[in-house]
Amino acid sequence: MSINRVVLSGNLTRDPEVRTTQSGMPVMSLGIAVNDRRKNSQTGEWEDYANFIDCTMFGTRAQNVANYLAKGQRVMIEGKLRYSQWERDGQKRSKIEVIIDDLDFSGGNRGGNSQGGGFGGGQSSYGGAAAYSAPSTPVVDTNSSVYDEDIPF
Repeated sequence: MSINRVVLSGNLTRDPEVRTTQSGMPVMSLGIAVNDRRKNSQTGEWEDYANFIDCTMFGTRAQNVANYLAKGQRVMIEGKLRYSQWERDGQKRSKIEVIIDDLDFSGGNRGGNSQGGGFGGGQSSYGGAAAYSAPSTPVVDTNSSVYDEDIPF
């Protein structure tokens, strides 16, 4: 069994771009910068190194969430890695990108509202255009009837 899950927290490197496929599906592309901290062996000082990661989100929620994102904004992303290869001008090219399953506004949105939700909270950040204040802790349904024999592992 393989696991392909990625969780990132960083800042947008550019405004999101939304395109539409020939079949009419919206596709949002964005870049995120995630810092890595390393100790410089020569100076002994800690230094930040940025990793720039391309991310893509599909569907109508991608089109909706793009309206609330801007360059520099802090976001949390959950998704999976996808490797792509193609040839352009006789040269083989490849890249690894994150296909976004869930996106949360960690900082404020374009309207200046800094009510970012907790990642994995009860309400998804991209669900509707009005409410973006998900609880910081998951909502637990105490009335659920989950028994050990119902769990598939």
